[in-house]
Amino acid sequence: MYKQITYPQRVLIEQFKRQGMSIIQIAVELGYHRSTIYRELDRNSSPGSYKLYGSARAQDRSEQRAQGKGRKNKITSDLKSKVDQLLKIKWSPEQIEGRANIDKYERVSKECIYQYVYEDKRKGGDLWSNLRHSHRSRRRRKNTYKQRGIIKNRVCIEDRPKIVESQKRYGDWEGDTIVGKNHKSQIASMVERKSLFVKIIKLESKEAKFTAKTISCKLKKYKNLCHTITLDNGKENADHQTLAKALNTKIYFAHPYSAYERGCNENINGLIRQYLPKKSDFSMLKQTDLDRIESQINNRPRKKLGYKTPNEVFLNLVALKC
Repeated sequence: MYKQITYPQRVLIEQFKRQGMSIIQIAVELGYHRSTIYRELDRNSSPGSYKLYGSARAQDRSEQRAQGKGRKNKITSDLKSKVDQLLKIKWSPEQIEGRANIDKYERVSKECIYQYVYEDKRKGGDLWSNLRHSHRSRRRRKNTYKQRGIIKNRVCIEDRPKIVESQKRYGDWEGDTIVGKNHKSQIASMVERKSLFVKIIKLESKEAKFTAKTISCKLKKYKNLCHTITLDNGKENADHQTLAKALNTKIYFAHPYSAYERGCNENINGLIRQYLPKKSDFSMLKQTDLDRIESQINNRPRKKLGYKTPNEVFLNLVALKC
């Protein structure tokens, strides 16, 4: 267990150093781990030398650090309105913290933002409802197996080029269908793996031909940045050859019940569920409603992108390709 060094012990360290004792000997004499003594000397010696260690100066430096400790984590009154605004458009505390350097606003730690949110909740506020995870308990899956239809001429993900997995290029997409209330409505989510740019598409029918036509129309403007698409094994993707031809791309299929093979897509679906929780009825939605959700997600800063947004990364790339 770590023990904090006090002033009397700093006096002893100074004396032992003058006597020529080694750091390990000092640690044994004082009953500390050697790394604690190394850390003390590194923090409180004169720059560049463990030899120039004075107990009085070391104590002053320690007290100065203690006085300033935690200040950077306080949310000032000026920053609260900014944090409130960003939380309400579904930015996570980590995204707010990471974006501060780019947008030049006062920085605050994500831990402090979480504390602020839950303090607001205790007072009856609703900032917590904007957080992605609501900590609901998971239900045990039933021990049943539902045989999925076999898609003709499907190419397995194992045959997908290795460069797709490495995410070293733009233009590799993942796709999935999100089902609404009572399985009577559905939307498609398509995400570009490297930039995390997403398209959310209203599907008026789950028929395979209609799905292929609708998705190809939405992605047509990005045809030059559509090298591969990885899909799941839902029957709505049975007309994958039409989609591949329309976009001049190659389509691969993940293994059944292996959502982790489309990790980017599953993550995006989680973001979409912030706006459209499970049991939502998608039949009442218009494409313009989905466009607004899509815009908010594409304008969120992402840690993977150095806290740039998918729009900033992908749309700049599209402009260069045109």
